[in-house]
Amino acid sequence: MKKFEMLYEGKAKRVFRTDESDRYVVEYKDDATAFDGTKKGQIAGKAVVNNKISGILFSLLHQHHIPTHFIEVLSDTEQLVKAVEIIPLEVIVRNVAAGSFSKRLGVEEGILFEKPVLEFSYKNDAFHDPLVNDDHIRAMGLASEEEVRQIKEWALRINDVLQAFFLEKGLKLIDFKLEFGRFEGQVILADEISPDTCRLWDVKTNEKMDKDRFRRDLGKVEETYQEVLRRLV
Repeated sequence: MKKFEMLYEGKAKRVFRTDESDRYVVEYKDDATAFDGTKKGQIAGKAVVNNKISGILFSLLHQHHIPTHFIEVLSDTEQLVKAVEIIPLEVIVRNVAAGSFSKRLGVEEGILFEKPVLEFSYKNDAFHDPLVNDDHIRAMGLASEEEVRQIKEWALRINDVLQAFFLEKGLKLIDFKLEFGRFEGQVILADEISPDTCRLWDVKTNEKMDKDRFRRDLGKVEETYQEVLRRLV
């Protein structure tokens, strides 16, 4: 397999075409952004950590028969993935009140929900990724009703698997963001699962073990990312 020209560069990754039409190479970056891109920086070693963690978690999901774009880790910072057509929705699964949910609705951080809360946002930087509901999604033609149903089902199953796994590692899965894509007529998980996309708290201390350390200038960002990887390995 040969890696060809770059197709896309996002905030945290680059995507490259390969000599196989149904395969891409994803390259992780150390770049970090927050608050809709208004805060920018770098987290040393983040590319390596997030690549490895995503590989571990995608492999775990495969064991639970949840389809993803992941094929294999190629190098410290690269993965081989299926060439999905990304559905322009971000899916947020919340188990505990935190972050934008608490700020937006005035709910105290740390309150445990009886059932997970699912939110959708329209993946569009120009409009700042606004929240949307099923009716918006249908009206804008972003995804079919069946695709939305499947996304919700996968998201909740992924939450169950990840919650249990992280708990074994001394981490509480507070909330996380997912992206899905179309591949050979099927909706599958894409993007990444890492401390960039998950809000993780230590089980004993509630210490933040994710990108909130960068967002909120809490310090020890690189060390925390490495600690999450150490626990998962």
